[in-house]
Amino acid sequence: MKPQRNPSEERLLAYAAGTLSPPEAVVIAAHLAMRPANDAWVRDLQAVGGEFLDAATPSALSQDALALAMARIETDAGEVKALPPLNDMPELPEPLRRYALSPWRWVGPGVRVRDVHAPRDGDCRVILLKIESGQETPKHTHGGIELTCVISGAYATETERFDVGDFEEADPDVLHQPRVVSDEACLCVVALDGQIKLDGWIGKLIQPFVRL
Repeated sequence: MKPQRNPSEERLLAYAAGTLSPPEAVVIAAHLAMRPANDAWVRDLQAVGGEFLDAATPSALSQDALALAMARIETDAGEVKALPPLNDMPELPEPLRRYALSPWRWVGPGVRVRDVHAPRDGDCRVILLKIESGQETPKHTHGGIELTCVISGAYATETERFDVGDFEEADPDVLHQPRVVSDEACLCVVALDGQIKLDGWIGKLIQPFVRL
């Protein structure tokens, strides 16, 4: 059986503690909606954290505590009253159905992007990335963090394969060239900080025209 690609324990702990940025939390929430075992583990962590809070000595809140709490509420994958979906993609995991979407835009042969109108954190935002079967992205690294969760289809890098529900964490030290290896298009939700940085001299030539 192929091993599942899950978020690091450190990132899941940060999600449970509510310390992830809102865009990262959105992608983690989508992953948890597709991986019940991971979702149960995070809920256990949150329950333990709640017990510690009950026993802790109260302290003053920071000035931005309310804003951070509201952003966390918007991205929490916990049990909440179901809200009417805000977009036209019923195939998305439930946490992503809460957000409006921009129209699809073309960024390259067989590659389209759709903005997810979820809370941003500076240059970090959430997008849907759809790549047709057999297509690949240019080889690239990243201006910041890039968290990717596969919603449908599958892609492979030089060293790993990512199927439905799988999660990839990349940063400026990761150089890769994802290629869709499924018969169907690969749809992913991505938290992207800044822009990708294309590799090689051809990449530098076309960089101004590639914007995710």
